[in-house]
Amino acid sequence: MFEFQQYLGFLLFLTILTIGFWLMIFLVGFVQYWLGGAIIELIKERRNKNKEV
Repeated sequence: MFEFQQYLGFLLFLTILTIGFWLMIFLVGFVQYWLGGAIIELIKERRNKNKEV
């Protein structure tokens, strides 16, 4: 079975893997929110520019 150091290494690996997974989920959601907002602002600016002309 596992020795204590191998057990700690396995727990450290699982911890880093889990943190990386949730960080990836957070960043993907944040990037989508950021791009969506930037695209909406770009559309609003183009609409206002066309109304002025």
